[in-house]
Amino acid sequence: MRHIIRNIAIFDGTGSAPVAGAVVVEDDRIAAVLHDAAAIAAVEADHVIDGQGGTLMPGMIDSHTHLTWGSSVEKIYHQFILPPEELKIAAWRNARVLLDHGYTSLYSAGALGDQIEPELARAIEAGETPGPRLIPSTLERSPEGEEGVETGDVFNGRGPDAMRAFVAYCAAEGVKSLKLVISGEDALKPGSSGDILYTDEEMLAAGEAAKEAGLWIATHAYSPRAIELALEAGARILYHCSFADDAAIDAMVAKKDAIFYAPGPGVSVAALEASPPPYINMTSMKASAAERLEREKTLVPKLKARGVRILPGGDYGFPFNPHGRNARDLEHFVTYYGFTPAEALSAATMLGGQLMGQQVGQVKPGYLADLLLVDGDPTQDVRILQDTNNIKMIMLGGRMHKSPAVQPVAA
Repeated sequence: MRHIIRNIAIFDGTGSAPVAGAVVVEDDRIAAVLHDAAAIAAVEADHVIDGQGGTLMPGMIDSHTHLTWGSSVEKIYHQFILPPEELKIAAWRNARVLLDHGYTSLYSAGALGDQIEPELARAIEAGETPGPRLIPSTLERSPEGEEGVETGDVFNGRGPDAMRAFVAYCAAEGVKSLKLVISGEDALKPGSSGDILYTDEEMLAAGEAAKEAGLWIATHAYSPRAIELALEAGARILYHCSFADDAAIDAMVAKKDAIFYAPGPGVSVAALEASPPPYINMTSMKASAAERLEREKTLVPKLKARGVRILPGGDYGFPFNPHGRNARDLEHFVTYYGFTPAEALSAATMLGGQLMGQQVGQVKPGYLADLLLVDGDPTQDVRILQDTNNIKMIMLGGRMHKSPAVQPVAA
């Protein structure tokens, strides 16, 4: 099947300004990106899509996804932990909701239920349920008996051997990235972000075992020491890092070609905006969010200026921060971190594709045809991506998830 999408401005994901042209899609790949009128007119295709002057861009990529955090714009849950069957239903729904909102790839930052995400990833790949490409994870692993908040589970003990056993379990289950909670969480337990939940030996064992198994590591890390442990273990992506000092910044920069960083402003902004009922006390969460955002206003531009790859992804899935509002992260990158709209879009596409380790995130020949057709120019105002009515087409691997008007080519 051959499509040509024409009468468009093409944002290719690199951060360059959109350029008028056309894109040819053959089967699941981008076959050509054309800018010459004669070359465009000469293309033979099964279907012609008139972009009507809109912007064609890569599908967006969320680098910090929790599909089992149940709440979405379609259904809010007022409890965090759900019964197993409902947890699975919520995860399947959330995958579809994110695809509906223009997210064609997701990197999981951990799950609340074991084995759910590998099963979901297989179902999506088999075409059994709609959803983005997914790097699946397992339970967020945080140690038992520590002072930090236990956001996950440990089912095979402590020590280096237990870490190796955990990695082996993940590999057998079909997990691609394991999530290690190294720091505590001030939002849930004030003052715990400086707590270190793993020993040096445990982290090194996890890193060695993950490398041998071909798995990636994602880390929840706030403090300088937690950041150091994550880097020593060979973590692929570091989340938060809000309390990084100059030495931690230097250490992240030294490994900038091997790591990604996702500060996660979405949950902080949403917490500050939330108006909970009187019986829910969000005082600590709001105080933590305000402090993190203030620190990140300085931290993120420093890391960006020194070449660290910084990605959107904001801990969506809370009732006050539901799935489907993920594109707000782009606005937060502009508002709080000083990104231009085009830089924020590039972070959500090209850089996200690098995190996924797949040929996604760019409008480029040979890349997978994960594409959005947008009414308007998001490089001028990223907020237009928050309204799904502005997303006229969603294509995943050359298949239409949301179709614009398609005209068959006359014989």
